[in-house]
Parts: sequence; C-alpha cells; structure tokens
Amino acid sequence: MANQHTLFVCTTCASTWQDGKRVGESGGEKLLASLKQLQENWFYQTDFPIQAVECMSACSRPCAVSFAAFGKYTYLFGDLPIDGENLSETAIAILDCATLYYTKPDGLLPWAERPQPLKKGILARIPPLPQITITRDISELPNCRS
Repeated sequence: MANQHTLFVCTTCASTWQDGKRVGESGGEKLLASLKQLQENWFYQTDFPIQAVECMSACSRPCAVSFAAFGKYTYLFGDLPIDGENLSETAIAILDCATLYYTKPDGLLPWAERPQPLKKGILARIPPLPQITITRDISELPNCRS
C-alpha cells in the first residue's frame, strides 16, 4: 500500500467577520471548492485526499494549505492568491506541487521546482517524525494494564 498523503486546506482563511461571526464564503472555502473540482480529474485523487481544516493559524498569511505524509517533510504554504482569476491558477499550481511532493521520497520541494504561486509564502518546512522501533512488549511498559 502506498504511503497516505494529505492536502490540508484552511477554510477559515480570508474570511469576512462581522460581530464576531464569519459572513459569507471565505477565501479558503473558495479555494477548497476549486481544488475539489480539479481533483475529480487528478491522477492522485485517491492517493492524496484533500481535507478541510477549520484553522491552520496562518491568519495573517491567507490562504494556507499544507502537504503531509508519513516519513516526509510537511510543508505549510501561505499568501496564496485567490482573488479573481488567480483562484483557478492557484488551485492548479497547488495540485501540480502536490504531484511533485507525491513523487519525492523525502517530500523535499526545491524552490526551483515549485510552481510560481508556491515559490513565495512558505511558512514552514517541518521535518518528518523519526521512525521508532518498539523492542518490548507493550505490557512491559509502566502504567500499562493488560
């Protein structure tokens, strides 16, 4: 089975707020809808699901998306343009970059290889978790009940 990849999309990004409540469709929701539509014809649609996230804490850098997979670097991108005709271009660039990420064993995305909208606005590149090997039976651990 292939390593599961996930594209996270912040749905709170670029929201309009009134009296402490969100009003209308956020930029993140528009981006998610555009990505979902493109996903229908994307080669990796079953291997790289798109998941909505309520907030990715990149509020001053909307819109934000992230690529994650076990054993790979995790990327968080912000400052993605979604106004007017940029929405479609950005969504296509995100899936192009996700395709590149999928093909990289370690997930590293060199700047020169990323699509233009994802060359700027990188908020984080988080190293993969180290692989651990359990060498003892779990029942031997302290405070473990059988």
